[in-house]
Amino acid sequence: MATAQSDLQFGGIIRCLIQKDLLSEADAQKHVAEAKKKKITFISHIVSNKIIESKLIASVASIEYGVPFFNLDAIDTNSLPIDLVSEKLIRSHHSLPLLKRGNRLFVAVSDPTNFQALDEIKFHTRLNTETILVEEDKLSNIIETALEAADTSMSDLLDDDLENIDISGGDENPEDDGSDSDVDDAPIVRFVNKILLDSIKKGVSDIHLEPYEKTFRIRFRGDGILYEAASPPANIANRIISRIKVMSKMDIAERRVPQDGRIKMKLSKNRAIDFRVNTCPTLFGEKVVLRILDPTSAQIGIEKLGFEPDQQELFLKAIHRPYGMVLVTGPTGSGKTVSLYTGLNILNKIERNISTAEDPVEITVEGINQVNMNVKAGLTFAVALKAFLRQDPDIIMVGEIRDLETASISVKAAQTGHLVLSTLHTNDAPQTINRLMQMGIEPFNIVSAVSLIMAQRLGRRLCEHCKKESDLPDSVYLDAGFEQEELATLKVYTAVGCDQCNEGYKGRVGIYQVMPISEKMRALILKGGNAMELAELSKSEGINDLRASGLVKVRQGITSLEEINRITEE
Repeated sequence: MATAQSDLQFGGIIRCLIQKDLLSEADAQKHVAEAKKKKITFISHIVSNKIIESKLIASVASIEYGVPFFNLDAIDTNSLPIDLVSEKLIRSHHSLPLLKRGNRLFVAVSDPTNFQALDEIKFHTRLNTETILVEEDKLSNIIETALEAADTSMSDLLDDDLENIDISGGDENPEDDGSDSDVDDAPIVRFVNKILLDSIKKGVSDIHLEPYEKTFRIRFRGDGILYEAASPPANIANRIISRIKVMSKMDIAERRVPQDGRIKMKLSKNRAIDFRVNTCPTLFGEKVVLRILDPTSAQIGIEKLGFEPDQQELFLKAIHRPYGMVLVTGPTGSGKTVSLYTGLNILNKIERNISTAEDPVEITVEGINQVNMNVKAGLTFAVALKAFLRQDPDIIMVGEIRDLETASISVKAAQTGHLVLSTLHTNDAPQTINRLMQMGIEPFNIVSAVSLIMAQRLGRRLCEHCKKESDLPDSVYLDAGFEQEELATLKVYTAVGCDQCNEGYKGRVGIYQVMPISEKMRALILKGGNAMELAELSKSEGINDLRASGLVKVRQGITSLEEINRITEE
């Protein structure tokens, strides 16, 4: 009687599970309601909640319905005919094309009674569909992996919403975004928007669009490393680049000289992402690089930057002084701007007047007066600094000290009761003193103005899901800088690589050398001490250089020895 009742109330795979005593009718009814509420399939719900194992469901369904069972562990996601079916169809019916043979398409499903999915796929592909039964959890994972791999392909641009993203040309009038231009045909608009969205989703810092004689390559820089994201046909390169130039308010007719522009993409009412755009004429067309400027990157909190406790204390002490100069040094892309803005966010209070001079402004912050440099109009760092000093400032941030005039004004500001934050391009903290001297700043001015110098790099974090312990000879660790007495308990990890990371790494962490200017250091500077002497004195005072700070992160299992070797160039 119960079976007859369940036949009337339930059908398909649910009835099968009830008949096999794997599920009671009451539980089935409850889980059906919960799955509908979550807008997911019944099988997805019971597998994700560990009601019944997916392998057991698949084996029961395979026998009951006579459908062949296939283990998805053996499949190569790169060989899937993913371009035959839209992402929308794959997700809505939780099914995936596995193989095309002639006019037959084999489709993976976890529910063999999902006839609607097979009918719709057959209608859209004009191919005869055949069911292949797979485990639910493995199907979910491979769908995500396959769709992510095909995320930037031209064939998967069927979502009309890609044309309606709120995009404007930076600081220009958002209503005049050039959308009526003849270069803005719908497939190109969708493709460019998809590239921008994918870059945000993947957390990359830069997008490179590179035309060559016979190919066109799009690369992302993620965690400091460039990798290929898409390779569209070379014959549409000019249309894609023209679309980006229109979006960033550039002259699309001018291809002989570099141009700069900006794109603003509004993701929600409270979040917008800016792209700083630069073009450069190359042999086979214009190369375009977009730097992704996310305001939230400067609001991550000082605890997450990667400081050791003593380094964080020194940095906070320096920025809370009423006057003096704090210098951050390192190569392009080492996170100097984020470090400075993390400090500025801490200092950004109603009682303080903060002004910044930047080229260009990368992160906009409410409550800080930010000035964008315009050399053509005569607005340089030196001119902006002179203006700031007449604007009753408390804190001044100079994007970069590049010349003697900017350095001199910054030093004078620091000596006359202002806190000055700025950056230089030097390899480490001690070399910064010599760089200032080479610019023409007298040693007595340096010792009276500079309070702290911080050198930094960004190292890739090891993936917590796949990192493994290294097994290298002791001589390697000793040569790297570890001490003999710590080798017995030392645990060093190396990158492996899995589906949740990029070649064994995920995210980045700061590596710092935080060097306060002590009294002994001031005396050495006044004597004309060189960078090597300053480095030796700093080390004797307990200040870790970049290499030593990197080894601390290796000991903590945060990054690998290979990564520290890469970023410290040793």
